Amino acid sequence: MSNIITLTTSDGQTISFVDEIKASGGMKDIYFSPNKDYVVGFFRSLADNETKARLKDITGKYHEKIFNPNAGGEYLKKLYCWPTAIVEWKGRLGVVSPFYSNHFFFQYGDMQDREKNGKWFASAKLRHRHLDERELGNWQTHLKLCIMLARAIRRMHFAGLSHSDLSYSNCLIDPLTGSACLVDIDGLVVPGKHAPTVEGTPDFVAPEVLTKQATPNRKTDLHALAVLIYMYLLYRHPLRGSKVFDPNDSERDEYLAMGEKALFIEHPTDKSNRINLKGVKPYELPWLDTNKIPYTITGPYLSKLFEQAFIDGLHNPDKRPSAEDWEIALVKTVDLLQPCTNAQCSQKWYPFDNKKYPKCPFCGTAHTGKLPVLNIYSATVGNKFKPDNHRIMVYSGQSLFKWHADKRIFPNEKISNEDAKRVGYFILHNGNWYLVNERLPDMLQIMPDGKKEIPIGDKVKLEDNVQIILQQGNGGRLLHIQMAG
Repeated sequence: MSNIITLTTSDGQTISFVDEIKASGGMKDIYFSPNKDYVVGFFRSLADNETKARLKDITGKYHEKIFNPNAGGEYLKKLYCWPTAIVEWKGRLGVVSPFYSNHFFFQYGDMQDREKNGKWFASAKLRHRHLDERELGNWQTHLKLCIMLARAIRRMHFAGLSHSDLSYSNCLIDPLTGSACLVDIDGLVVPGKHAPTVEGTPDFVAPEVLTKQATPNRKTDLHALAVLIYMYLLYRHPLRGSKVFDPNDSERDEYLAMGEKALFIEHPTDKSNRINLKGVKPYELPWLDTNKIPYTITGPYLSKLFEQAFIDGLHNPDKRPSAEDWEIALVKTVDLLQPCTNAQCSQKWYPFDNKKYPKCPFCGTAHTGKLPVLNIYSATVGNKFKPDNHRIMVYSGQSLFKWHADKRIFPNEKISNEDAKRVGYFILHNGNWYLVNERLPDMLQIMPDGKKEIPIGDKVKLEDNVQIILQQGNGGRLLHIQMAG
């Protein structure tokens, strides 16, 4: 039976772990606490002053900054396995970190009990060959886990940190719950103080790092974040097409493909890096067929950001979308989702494509019946309304929230419990769609001869060109209804 080691951390805490290596990464050996509520990772190399100083900042002032309870810190704890303390043992430096939540371990098939490293979900090949279908989730839950990743990086960047090695190897994801968690956070970069210790992970290293024009920083994080989101939604890599850049030297070919000559596989004018479908396995389709599943199926908000990331910003880091840009676009895309009526559809949900007769891009099933499209407008000075470039798609049981009614509210870590509650919902009754008002005291329907109150507990019928004021005054919003289908 293994010994239990008890040590005192640098800040005076007492910790214990079982003297048995449970996992090994590139730089550390991992030991579990007796109750498996935290882990201790010991660096294989001997402790040095720079590493100690970096870890002291990460476990000290930056831990306090990120997890400030007044800034949504309690919510953010589920987005990171953030080191909490430093310890030394046998001349080696170690960090104490929370244990992963249970949902980040596989439940089914050959992968049972292994951690849900993000790489398993990022390609059509790995998903098919290694994962039980019950682990795959659907397109809605993949969107939600992408929101979690964008939110985690946004908060890190706001605190003045960059990850430096963001990849699917350093994040755990759970498509069943739409959860994501960043791990291996002990190498964070503090500009001007703590330099990066690694270049990054292949597939996620920004072109300017490969060409030695930059070291890992916030902008290189943004390249990696865009790659992750693209892969989690489309199950392919945005730069790995079929173009051969150097037929005589595989290393130089890789360097050019990911660095100096990197080219988006869906570039609208330069099609030389498209994926050649010759030799592609049936289980990799339709995902590797960019004609059938182009990036534009992700909807208007994400499509624009993919263009910014992989066309405008691929070799110009200043033009890359921020983590906050991704978070906002992903949240707005959730509002565009429609459930697919095909019970056999692998993705279950799809974003509305702004067509009169929409259909699921994943399985081709057409929507049947009326489909209300709610265009959101926000109040301006003089109580006039301007379009927000934001839509809500309706389906039975779809909810309306406070952030739909009030532009000043956004569903992130800072939202209050009160503002997170549902304020209304949509139902289909006798072939007609209705919005039921649960919690909006100011709801009005604009009529030809004035305004009609929609009191709490009442409902309003959704028809073409109906206009509904959800909330009046500063930040208030109006819905303008269009009918598709």
